Amino acid sequence: MDPISLIALLGALVLVFVVSGIALYGPPKTRRRRDLPPTAPDLTDPHRGPGTDTLEAPPATAPEVEGEVVVETVPEVPARELETPTEPRTRLAKLRARLAKSNSSLGRGLLSLLSRDTLDESTWEEIEDTLIMADLGVDPATELVDRLRERVRVLGTRDPQTVRDLLREELIAVVDPTMDRSLQVERADSDPAVVLVVGVNGAGKTTTVGKIARVLVAEDRSVLLGAADTFRAAAAEQLATWGERVGVETVRGLEGADPASVAYTAVERGMQEGTDVVLIDTAGRLQNKKGLMDELGKVKRVAARPLSPEHDSLDEVLLVLDATTGQNGMQQAKVFSEAVNITGIVLTKLDGTAKGGIVVAVQRALGVPVKLIGLGEGADDLAPFDAAGFVDALLAEQ
Repeated sequence: MDPISLIALLGALVLVFVVSGIALYGPPKTRRRRDLPPTAPDLTDPHRGPGTDTLEAPPATAPEVEGEVVVETVPEVPARELETPTEPRTRLAKLRARLAKSNSSLGRGLLSLLSRDTLDESTWEEIEDTLIMADLGVDPATELVDRLRERVRVLGTRDPQTVRDLLREELIAVVDPTMDRSLQVERADSDPAVVLVVGVNGAGKTTTVGKIARVLVAEDRSVLLGAADTFRAAAAEQLATWGERVGVETVRGLEGADPASVAYTAVERGMQEGTDVVLIDTAGRLQNKKGLMDELGKVKRVAARPLSPEHDSLDEVLLVLDATTGQNGMQQAKVFSEAVNITGIVLTKLDGTAKGGIVVAVQRALGVPVKLIGLGEGADDLAPFDAAGFVDALLAEQ
């Protein structure tokens, strides 16, 4: 067989085999990619199941964009129930009862001495010493004893009730009921009343600011707090917490910011919003640190700048004093008064031992009245000071 015929024969055989394979096995399958695993369902959408390709994200969760600031939509939460302070007379009555219970040793001591069969020189000296140990001060104690001694001699009485009445009258006189003890918190035209609260660390200053805010809110006044203690983040947090309890906002700055700038911003915002009272808390200052006291004076000056020309000073500068510090507290009071011109005093922790005489001593030293007293840590343990009520509590019989 010639070569050409052989090639033709082989080609025919190959064609036969190809046709036979197609007949037996069908056309060849095309190669495909390895299948990917099915897409996992979106568990956040109850309507999406296996095999669902795409769903649009719920529009409610998308942030709103304002300029370059992204503001996330936060679901509304129910408003918390605001606290309501007890009525002032109720608070004052409660404080008098506590004062009578804790400080009654002073009254009992004086009445016991005055009830002796013989009121000799030694007895009168003991009475004077008792008053001095109660932080009344040497001069006020001497004056009180001299007047009381003369009245008892002139009347020639030893009747316990009469002597007690004479002691009550003299104590009220030395406490001085003629002083104006009202808080100056009346709004003046377009300006809010501005109250600056100062004092050393540990006297209860920030707590006092919160309690004053409670009282003012109970009187239907709008209040704004200024956290000018920028040295302790905890102080600003504590003040803001007090504000939240009675629905009052707090202006605060970054930790370490200029305290004067915070005070200025608080007063400025109070003017813009028509607030009745702006209460400004300050850092606790060590009375022997002149630089810090100078800074406190700056806070006072700067806080008054936004006010109208006819109202260019603060309405109140309250000094918070711990009643248990005795003569050390007196030194603190004098330094603060020189730095910021104190207009009123808040005595805290007056529920300690028989130290009620500090009321007289601090008023004599500064020439300004005790306006508020605190007898505990409770939210309502702050009340207006009343001279007659205070003395009655000291002399109350148990």
